[in-house]
Amino acid sequence: MKDVVLGLVGVGRIGVMHAKNIAALNGTLNPQGINVRLRLTDVAADHARAVAAGLGAEFLPSVEALLASGLDGLVIATGTGTHPDLIKAGVDSGVPVFCEKPVALNVADALPLLGYIRERNGVVQIGHQRRFDAGYLEARRAYQAGELGWIHSLRAVTCDMAPPPVEFLASSGGLFRDCSVHDFDILRWLTGREIVEVYAKGSNNGDPAIGAAGDVDTALALVTFDDGTVGTVSATRYNGAGHDVRLEIQGSRSSIMVGLDDQAALASAEPGVTFPSGDPHRTFAERFEAAYRSEMAAFVELILGRRENPCTPDDAVAASRVADAAQESLAAGVPVRVVQAVSR
Repeated sequence: MKDVVLGLVGVGRIGVMHAKNIAALNGTLNPQGINVRLRLTDVAADHARAVAAGLGAEFLPSVEALLASGLDGLVIATGTGTHPDLIKAGVDSGVPVFCEKPVALNVADALPLLGYIRERNGVVQIGHQRRFDAGYLEARRAYQAGELGWIHSLRAVTCDMAPPPVEFLASSGGLFRDCSVHDFDILRWLTGREIVEVYAKGSNNGDPAIGAAGDVDTALALVTFDDGTVGTVSATRYNGAGHDVRLEIQGSRSSIMVGLDDQAALASAEPGVTFPSGDPHRTFAERFEAAYRSEMAAFVELILGRRENPCTPDDAVAASRVADAAQESLAAGVPVRVVQAVSR
């Protein structure tokens, strides 16, 4: 039995979710001869100790102590502003790193970090969990197999049931950077094409404090790909029907939709139609529960050299470039070209 020791920094909402998923990995990886052990730390020490105790994990008092304890991989689930320094610390310690998106607060801050990682041959996986969702995986397979023909339209939707605290929104970078960046990433990943232009509009009909914080509660972006294909990316903080994440791909031969299941947060207006009849998801954690588990299992496989990196920092920054262009377009009211990387 091979031990894989993971260190986790940050046990807020998403950090606790990752901690639970890591603790549960042994149920799926033990048959493969892998035993995963968890160590964690957080500045909220009492809370972190309680989380560790509940999961049979080990609490350590600092990031430095965590890295010095002999890890096989580092998981970062702290606030975005801390990501660059923690990624550097993990790379410098010589272990693979998993970090929640985004790489940094903005692309300008992320670019030096990309060079830092490359120069030191660092291994860093960024957390874009939709790449592990069964629906998105099937849509990508169908597209790559030619079953859809050539694509003429894509429509991506991400709707939160209720907004997070305004204090969070004020430092999130905006709706496109915080929320729609997942759609921008998945569109690039699924099509294999770059988004070259964005034209965005937004509105504020909910809490006025969101507008006062410099954000919008609802937005729509028209995106153009490098082959001329067009698509839309929409997002809102106020979808009372439930957490709604979908992607519609229409091709010359066939069409497919991700997220159209019995828990979809919508209802048909057609007489006699009762689908969907299940309880809608309320949060992203419920909607992507299985994807988050698969994502962490993939990180262990990456540590063991059994798979390639499923989401590199360069991938994540490419999606952030589109989000930056969308935020710029939203502010300026005109289409904005996406700044492309010099090299990939």
